[in-house]
Parts: sequence; structure tokens; C-alpha cells
Amino acid sequence: MAPNYNPSSSSIFLILSLHFLSILATGNIHITDRKALEIIIGGGESSDDNSPAPAPQPENCPPPPPPPYLTPSPPPPRPLPPPPPPPFSSPLIEKVYPVIKNFQNLIEDDPNKILETWVGTDICAEDKYIGLECAKFPGTNNLAVASIQFNQFNLGGKKLRLDNFLDKLEEVTIFHANSNNFVGSVPEVSNLKYLFELDLSNNKLSGEFPSSVLKAKNLTFLDLRFNSLSGSVPPQVFNLDLDVLFINNNNLVQRLPENLGSITALYLTFANNRFTGPIPGSIGDIKSLQEVLFLNNKLTGCLPYQIGKLNRATVFDAESNQLTGPIPYSFGCLDKMEQLNLARNKFYGTIPEIVCELSALRNLSLSFNYFTQVGPKCRKLIKRKVLDVGMNCILDLENQRTSWECTKFFLRKQNCPNSKSFFYVPCGKDPHRIKPDQEELDGQASPPVSYGALNPDRIRNL
Repeated sequence: MAPNYNPSSSSIFLILSLHFLSILATGNIHITDRKALEIIIGGGESSDDNSPAPAPQPENCPPPPPPPYLTPSPPPPRPLPPPPPPPFSSPLIEKVYPVIKNFQNLIEDDPNKILETWVGTDICAEDKYIGLECAKFPGTNNLAVASIQFNQFNLGGKKLRLDNFLDKLEEVTIFHANSNNFVGSVPEVSNLKYLFELDLSNNKLSGEFPSSVLKAKNLTFLDLRFNSLSGSVPPQVFNLDLDVLFINNNNLVQRLPENLGSITALYLTFANNRFTGPIPGSIGDIKSLQEVLFLNNKLTGCLPYQIGKLNRATVFDAESNQLTGPIPYSFGCLDKMEQLNLARNKFYGTIPEIVCELSALRNLSLSFNYFTQVGPKCRKLIKRKVLDVGMNCILDLENQRTSWECTKFFLRKQNCPNSKSFFYVPCGKDPHRIKPDQEELDGQASPPVSYGALNPDRIRNL
């Protein structure tokens, strides 16, 4: 028996396609068999129920990718975020960093380009933050801002104040800011328990003397000269354990306190203020005092003999005051005295020979007073140009006051309390003993430290 033959759908599709092409070739494009056309175009149903159904299309099929030339180029990569700032070298530096930056914002004038180095957070780097110096905080490995060195930076600004800067540097030990343009008053420093040197000289500070220094227990160096501080200096200042007190060239007005001798200073400058009254006798208690400047004030009264106890003193300058009386014989005990200046006062009497015998004397200035007599020892110093007695009342010397000026002065009663003290010599020297001529000193003496304080932009170099 012959097998059943069932033509496949592909065979049928081939036959019909050949039939359709023959129609096109003969030009007979009128198609009457609609069902055949449906089979050709769409592969429609066959009359044979056994024809397989077309394969189903998969659902959610993604569209084909566009041609490469239509594909948009990817966006450029986003820039990486800036790296985090490096960590601070210690918690103490991190604490003080915003204080320094706030102060930096107040500076409008920086002629030395200091602020160009104030970048980043590494305050303690050697070439960064010029003017700030770091050191390890005692007992720890933490770095701290230990020293401020702003001398002669000439920093300026309308609101350049020390408030919220100096008083926030709790670990600072040295603060030197000579020759800048700080304004306002001196801030509280009582909380700066490590501070031992404070130099705010030659600025534009005003207000009263900063009493908060009384609580800065470790302070040994205080320089406030060449400002516009007014009022008086609290007497308690002279109870401090200071080595240096420079307060010259301000507007301080007061009598010198009786406890002046309580200070332990080596160098004192009161010059160019308006201090009044006599020099207290307690000055003789400052055992370590080497130099003291009272010049250009309004001091009155007579010199206390206790000045002769300053056996370490090399400079005593009271020029341009209203002091009077004779020179005490006790001045003959000042064996280390090099610069003794009593010019432009109202001193009178005889210049003690015991003073002219001081072997260290380089300059003894007694000009513009009313001295009447000078002995042979002092005349030798005049010839050597160590002693200046110009414009006095010494009749046989040149360059003296007129007789009328001298007569007018002596018509007024001149006296000092406890006049016997002028002949007291605490070191036991005999003022009437004839001492051999002192040898002329060779070489130049080193310039006194305190006279340097009369220069506003002087930098401390003790």
C-alpha cells in the first residue's frame, strides 16, 4: 500500500509563489483568488487543518540597537571631589586654627607679604605661617603655638585688634608684636598661664594700663612703650617678678608708687610720660636693678640717698624733670655706674667729689642746673669730657647761666627734708678721703639696653 503523502506548507508556498510570478510575467495582475493572495502575502491559513501555526514572537523583546553613527557619545566623567584637608598635627593646633584664621581676616595691610605663607593647616611647618612658632606642650607629644614673633611686620587694618586673638592663644609663652598697627585696648591675658614675655610696643593701643597682667603670674618681660595708654599703673604691678618693665612714651599720669622698690626688675623705663612726685626711697630695695630711665616726666622733690644702694646699676637717667636739692654723697657708692644723667632739673650746691671718683663713669651730665661749685676731681672729668656742667652757676667756668638767672633761683627758698641724709654713705666710703686719680678707661662701653627702648622700633636683644 502506497504511503499517504501530505505536502508540507513549504511546498505549497513554493508552488503558489511560482504561480504568482507567472501572472506578473504575463502582465495579468488581476488576482481573483483572494485566498491565494492572502497565502502569498501573509502566509494565511491553509485549507489543510494540519498546517503548523506560525512560531509565536517572544514577549518583551528589546528593540535592535541603532546604528553606531546614531549612538550618542557618553557624557564626560564627573570630576573627583577635592581630597579632604590633611589632619591637624595635634588637637591643640586644631583648636587654635580658627582663631588664627579669624585674625588673618582682619589684616588689610601686609607690606612684608607675610600672609602669603599662611595657607593650609600645617601651622607648624618650617616654611609656613611665618611669625608663628610651635613647640611640644609640656608633658605631651602634642604640638602647640608657643611663640608669636610679629616684630616689625607693620601689619595693619581698621579693625586689627588683639581681642579674640592674643587672649585665645592659651598655650603661648612669648608674644612679640613690636611695630605694627594694632588698635583698641590690651585684651585680658590673665588666662594665659604660660605667658612670660609680652611685647606690644610701638602700636596704636589705647585705654588704661592692662590690669589683667597682674594675674599673669609667669610674666617676666612687659613692654608697652610707644602706645597711647592713659591713667595710672596699678601699684600691684611693682609686686610682680618682672625682669623688664618698659612703659615709656605713653600718657600715664600718676605719682610714683611707694612700693616701687618691690619690683625685681633689671631694667625700668618710665621716660616720656607724666609721672609726678618724688622718687620713692624704696627704689634702693631693687637689688638687681641695672638701668632706670625717669627722663622727661614731671618728677619733683629731692633725690633719696637710697639710690646709692643700687650697687649693680650702670644707668640712672632723670633728665628733664623738676627735681631739686644737692646730689647725695651716697651716689659715690655706685661703683658700676657708667651713665649718670641729672641734666635739666633744679639741682644746686657742690658737686660731690666722691661722685667724680667713680671709676666706671663714661658720662656724667649735670648741665642746665644751678650747681655753684666743682672740685679738682670733677674738673679733671670736665677736661676729659666725661662731665658736662654747662649752664650752671659756676662763676669761673664758661658757658654758664647769667648772674640774673642764678640770683633769681636762689632768692627762692631751697630745702629738702632730712637734709642730713645727703651726707650718708651706705657703702662706708669716706667722702673726705683723697683718692688717687682714676685711670682713664680704654675702649667703648656697650650701649645701655634701656636707652634702646627710646627707639620705637627697637627689637629686644637682652
